[in-house]
Amino acid sequence: MSVTRRSFLKHAGAGMVAAGVFSQPVWAASELALGSLRIDSLSDGTLTLPPEFVFAPMPQADLAALLPELGVAPGTLTPDCNVTLMRDGTNTVLFDAGSGSGFQASAGLLPDALDAVDVAPEDVTHIVFTHGHPDHLWGVLDDFDDPMFPAARHMMGRAEWDYWINPQTAETIQQSRTTMALGARRRLAAMEDRFSLFDDGDEILPGVAARLTPGHTPGHMGFEIRSGSGALMVVGDAIGNHHVAFARPAWRSGSDQDQDLGAKTRTALLDQLSADKMRLIGYHLPGGGIGHAEKTPDGYRFVPEGG
Repeated sequence: MSVTRRSFLKHAGAGMVAAGVFSQPVWAASELALGSLRIDSLSDGTLTLPPEFVFAPMPQADLAALLPELGVAPGTLTPDCNVTLMRDGTNTVLFDAGSGSGFQASAGLLPDALDAVDVAPEDVTHIVFTHGHPDHLWGVLDDFDDPMFPAARHMMGRAEWDYWINPQTAETIQQSRTTMALGARRRLAAMEDRFSLFDDGDEILPGVAARLTPGHTPGHMGFEIRSGSGALMVVGDAIGNHHVAFARPAWRSGSDQDQDLGAKTRTALLDQLSADKMRLIGYHLPGGGIGHAEKTPDGYRFVPEGG
């Protein structure tokens, strides 16, 4: 398996640049070969998150001692957003659809990243979703509420679909996430005839198996991709960052909707990935998110590809 850093993009939105919101170059694509497959990790930009969104439920004294060791500076978190593109010569598959233009100004760059690897939205044959949060789902519609990927079959785990399409979700979810629930339901309802559902363990495409990894959301899915002797796990947000999520996976994270289940899933997943020496792509991990998990005395660490 080989990895090549391919290109950089500068966002062209003049209004955003003038406002100072998004003017830096953005990593665009990293390519790897997995058996007969070509896989690219594409940037949809970054998010801007208050640290308490992740860190609030963690043991604060231990956290304060750990963060400097992990190189995490105080203040706002700006995690990358990495959308995986898989091509097998017949299918052109996206794992998640990015944020679109309706979530955060620093995200929504997937169309530019696709252009950088010569893929048009019309070329995408399948979109497979890890879960229904805005930075993964909202990019299914363009600015005119038309399908962004008009030829694609959209695929989501059954439990995740049932959760977000249910109108009761917006009434029962944590109040700070109500907008997420309303936005998810609107987009899923608008695209309902384009969706098909799958379950844990299903081979949803040749060489791609669904793996239930719940906690971040009720039906969050990861995906094992295998070709020849190669294997890779698309982990979505089951492992939500490259620092504390690896170093202390059993700590609850504020980003998870079910924090206890999220910690249990994360710990089991890292144990499997490290034991099997399986490569992974994480949606919010740095440098395209491609690497592997390495066991440490107290937890794990993220080792970027080539690191």
